[in-house]
Amino acid sequence: MDQSDVTLERMRSFVRVAERGSLSAVARELGVGQSTVSRHVAELEGALGVTLLNRTTRRVTLTDEGRRYHAEARTILRLVDEATDGARSAGEGLTGTIRISCTAALGVRHVCRMLFAIQDRHPEIVVDLSLSDARIDLVQEAVDVAIRLGALADSTMQCRTIGLSRRVLVASRAYLAERGRPDRPEDLAGHTAIRMSNLAGGAMLALRGPDGAAIRAPFEGRLWVDHGLAAREALAQGRGIAAAHLWLVDDLLAAGTVEPILPAFAPEPVPLSLLVVPGRTRIKRVRMLVDALAASLETLPGLVRA
Repeated sequence: MDQSDVTLERMRSFVRVAERGSLSAVARELGVGQSTVSRHVAELEGALGVTLLNRTTRRVTLTDEGRRYHAEARTILRLVDEATDGARSAGEGLTGTIRISCTAALGVRHVCRMLFAIQDRHPEIVVDLSLSDARIDLVQEAVDVAIRLGALADSTMQCRTIGLSRRVLVASRAYLAERGRPDRPEDLAGHTAIRMSNLAGGAMLALRGPDGAAIRAPFEGRLWVDHGLAAREALAQGRGIAAAHLWLVDDLLAAGTVEPILPAFAPEPVPLSLLVVPGRTRIKRVRMLVDALAASLETLPGLVRA
């Protein structure tokens, strides 16, 4: 084996193909042709003298040798990235790209503004922001940091708990003028709910009463949406009642467009967390962004410390 043929470029191409399971996906990600990615992997296999990937017309999988080499190569590339970042950030400024994933509505309403402020302070930082409510694999998608709402499954990611996001029952002034204001949780049976289709739950809404007791109230409607901004628009247009995060509707509440209902009965708050790929906080720019985002997220409307 000629050691000079085992280049970082070829190693990076192989690692991304192993994690994405697709030559074409990695080619799009890197902005090169699929033939270039395929050649990188083939040249690496030739230099090592082993087959790293099983290729078929439908999928790409790792061989036993490929699994072992992938784990070691990923560690090597992480160390190279960290060393490079340390050299680049030895001066006053911070440089490089940070890839962030965030739930869509929170990203649009608040996180974009937070990231703009960070970039104003550090103009050499490049932010690659992906807005999606899907629970992606951070390593597979090459994401450094994820902002997550909701309970977290067991994970190998580093987790930084920000707090609990309070929710309130709200409806527009126009809706309440037409349909009346519910006085008790059971009155919700006579109203129209705006529901999130990507959240678990049937036709009942879990509430916490003034004495802390758990209550289940009827909560049915004709509109289901899978995006928080769509629920916000439906609320503003008087389409029904929703259990909304305060950060989603704080300006609508301030303007009087929507009003709180049943204030003594609150939907369960939702955990808000930052997830970081292990080892990435050793990189100065990622560590800076995590700290800055955590401080900013703690100021969200309705956010309480856990």
